[in-house]
Amino acid sequence: MTMLRDSDLAAAFDRAATTYDRLVAANPGYHSHLRRSARRLRLPGGGAGLRVLDLGCGTGASTAALLRAAPYAEITAVDASAGMLERAAAKPWPPNVRFVHAPVERLADAGVHGPFDAAFAAYLLRNVTDPDGVLAAIRALLGPPLGRLAVHDYTLSGSPLHRAVWAAVCRGIIIPAGSLTGNADLYRYLQRSVEGFDTAAELRDRMAAAGFRDVRVLPVSGWQTGIVHTVVGRR
Repeated sequence: MTMLRDSDLAAAFDRAATTYDRLVAANPGYHSHLRRSARRLRLPGGGAGLRVLDLGCGTGASTAALLRAAPYAEITAVDASAGMLERAAAKPWPPNVRFVHAPVERLADAGVHGPFDAAFAAYLLRNVTDPDGVLAAIRALLGPPLGRLAVHDYTLSGSPLHRAVWAAVCRGIIIPAGSLTGNADLYRYLQRSVEGFDTAAELRDRMAAAGFRDVRVLPVSGWQTGIVHTVVGRR
C-alpha cells in the first residue's frame, strides 16, 4: 500500500470524518491519554493569558483535552482535513477556542501568527512528509517564556513485544473496525505509518536536533504502554 501523505491523507480523513469519533471512543484510554499529554504541557493558571496551538486537531479530541488542561487559554486548533475540522467546529466550544483549516506548514497564509506559549501536536508528525520541517515551523511559532511543545503519538518503544502487540491489535481490531465503515485503507495506513515512523527515542532525538531543549519521553498506561508516548520539550 502506498503511504498516504499531505493532500491524499487529508482527503482520506475527510472520508472517515463521520465515523471517526465512534471508532476512537471504542479505544480504551484514547481520550484519557490525550488529557494526560495536554497536562504535561504544565500550563500555569489554567492557561490564563496564554496562546496555545492545537496542531492536527482532527474532530476536536485533542482540543477538548487542551481545554480541560487550560480552560482559560486562547486555543487555536488547526487541521488540513476540511471534513475532520467541520466535525470539530460543529461541537459546542467556548469563545476562547477557534478552528482554522490549514496545514501546519501554511498557517501564516491562513492568518495564524505567533508567538504562541505552547503547542500540542497529537498524531501529527507521523502523518506529514517533512516532520523536521514541521518541527522547525512549530519552533518558530513558539515564544518565551514558556515555548513548550507536547507531541502525543503512536511511537513504538523499539521493543519487539510492543511492535507485535501493535500489529496484533491492528489486524484483529482496528482494521476490521475500519473496514465496517468503508475506510479500511486509512486504518491499514495507520498500522504501516506507525511501524515506519520513529521510535520514541528517535522522536526525542529528532526534536532535540530541531532545537528543542529538555526533551523527555513520557509513557502512557494500559495496553498502549510502549506504543503511545508523550514527548515534551521547550524552545
